Amino acid sequence: MNTHRFARRFLIESSSVRAAAFSSQCRATQAAVTTLCALLLCCMFSPPTGAQSAQFAVRPTALPARASVVSPTASQDSISKASTAKINVITYHNDTRRTGWNSSETTLTPSAVSGSSFGLLKQVTLDDQVDAQPLLVPSLTIGGSEHDVVYVATESNSVYAIDAASGAILLHVNLGTPVPMTVLPGECNNNGSNIGINSTPVINVSSNTLYVIAYVYNSASHSEEFYLHALNLTTLADKVTPVEVSATHTLSDGKTEYSFTPGSSRQRPALLEANGYIYAGFGSFCDINANVSRGWMLAWNATTLAPITQKQLNNQVLSVNSPNDFFLTSIWMSGYGPSSEGSGNVYFVTGNSDPSGTTYDKTKAVNLSESVIEISSTLNQIVSYFSPTDPNANVAYLDQNDEDFGSGGVMLLPKQPGSDPNLAVAAGKAGIMYLMKTSSLGGENSSDVLGEYSVGGCWCGPSFFTGSDGIGRVVSSGGNNINVWKVQTSPKTSLVADPEFTSPSVSGYQDPGFFTSVSSNGTTSGSAVIWAVGRPYNSTNDVTLYAFNAASGAQLYTGIAGNWPNTTGNANIVPTVANGKVYVASYKMLSIFGVGATGDALIPASQFVRAAAPVQPVLSPHQITGFIRVVWGSHVVIELRDGKQIKADLTEAIARHAAVQAVVGEPVLARGDYDSNGILQVTSFLHAKPQPVLWKPDR
Repeated sequence: MNTHRFARRFLIESSSVRAAAFSSQCRATQAAVTTLCALLLCCMFSPPTGAQSAQFAVRPTALPARASVVSPTASQDSISKASTAKINVITYHNDTRRTGWNSSETTLTPSAVSGSSFGLLKQVTLDDQVDAQPLLVPSLTIGGSEHDVVYVATESNSVYAIDAASGAILLHVNLGTPVPMTVLPGECNNNGSNIGINSTPVINVSSNTLYVIAYVYNSASHSEEFYLHALNLTTLADKVTPVEVSATHTLSDGKTEYSFTPGSSRQRPALLEANGYIYAGFGSFCDINANVSRGWMLAWNATTLAPITQKQLNNQVLSVNSPNDFFLTSIWMSGYGPSSEGSGNVYFVTGNSDPSGTTYDKTKAVNLSESVIEISSTLNQIVSYFSPTDPNANVAYLDQNDEDFGSGGVMLLPKQPGSDPNLAVAAGKAGIMYLMKTSSLGGENSSDVLGEYSVGGCWCGPSFFTGSDGIGRVVSSGGNNINVWKVQTSPKTSLVADPEFTSPSVSGYQDPGFFTSVSSNGTTSGSAVIWAVGRPYNSTNDVTLYAFNAASGAQLYTGIAGNWPNTTGNANIVPTVANGKVYVASYKMLSIFGVGATGDALIPASQFVRAAAPVQPVLSPHQITGFIRVVWGSHVVIELRDGKQIKADLTEAIARHAAVQAVVGEPVLARGDYDSNGILQVTSFLHAKPQPVLWKPDR
């Protein structure tokens, strides 16, 4: 087989509605109605002369209690047929299988996207970085008017309802003070200066509810708390009392009790609604505090928010059995959501555990690190799992080298013809994409999967679509390349590289990989487009929207889509494509792309507005970034960008459980102070990105 290295606030506001947004709204109105009516609307809704923004509190009761949804409500698992009706995007990557495929797109054809009329239409200013995918519900009635609404959640714990066409902010709610980076374990740098809503929410249009988890800092107790909210779509008010996340589970001896630790837990994977429950996975901050941080899968009743009885604790190893007092087995998946066929079992991928590589234990699922896991809907049984055994990519090797399988998510393919109709794919840092049967994932044996494919290091997740020939296709996005794989079902089930697709590259200097979405008009020939957002790659820290012809790989469009100044944390951006528009959320910005309408000019790259970069907190007297050249015991030598080599002592960082594994050749960030011998006494030792252009200045 191939091996590869590679204090809560619930104030609801009508937020800052910029004069530019209203002017655009007025132009659109003038094109659609009589001049008199347009002028009346402009007078009613334009801000005062010279005003840049307006904010005022509105009472939730002033708005309708239920949304008017004109598009048919379908299961989140369903993949819609070609249609001119407006579609919803109500969960991460379009459906619970996580295919990322909108098969009802009639406007954004390859010819339209490659034409001069496609481009950036609107920019909407937000209050913080966005790590969540924007969601979309059309034809909602808010404030007495009908809107197609985009929902965006930020790291400041804000949720916005935004008009999908004009970019006007309709509603804005804040769910509490976010947790500042300065109190995170080891001052974890894999994020911005705030951690609030880190995952993609999920929407149920039938109940008119948006579910979201907010990470809140309690200044009175100096503690961190997670809250699950169920918000009304048309008011953003809580429908029921938010529930604080908590959990306990016994360890492998059946009597030692372990409790959920919110201060050392990150809720990064997108939420999943299935089986009448809301599911959420939890991991860690930068693998710091690994002595108290373990991966969880939790669930709550979608109606009452009552937690279900069973909890899934991925690592149940006793302290005496962990050589380095190091646990984890996190669920993070670079933000990819746990997957489901819409009902029944739930699937996810786990990350690393003790760097000794000795604590993996499949017996009674004590510790299924570096594994794809299928768990029952009530979280009371591991149904099946797959743990890789390839040389230089087996569980022990992955644990020893911090090469998480769980850096990527698992996608469930729609049912395929042939003898193996139920399939799944997943890839991680090692760059191997595995094709598995969902009925039996493979156990601890790489020989029992259906195939392995080199895709490049994957802090990413796959997509899927069906071509005009009726054959399903998997889209991988490891490394800096997009590859399309045909699903071959006869004579045996496998993936075959599409010979007609020339693999294009996507710029990005953070960790390898990126995320894609696919749009098409059903399986109509020549209608499919693969969309991607490249991570920052230059000194301006821009993120880039790409569009490629899904049949040939030819580039149709590329343009600036946003900014990502917090380069130490990956831009895990998923473009949302629906109803003739593309929505890309980044740092303090939502960018809306589409085909320009009459009187609605495209925004040229020269006029793209970048949000001002945040002021970086000073967390230690000195901070350096470079590559590890030597490791001996608790000491390392770090080579800086200018070639200078610094000796560093990790003793204190290790004692504080604030050090990642030291591996020769890996880029790292070290914080601390120099002693009288010129040795950096490190208090926090973290991963860095591989390209020096993204590193912060040494000091």
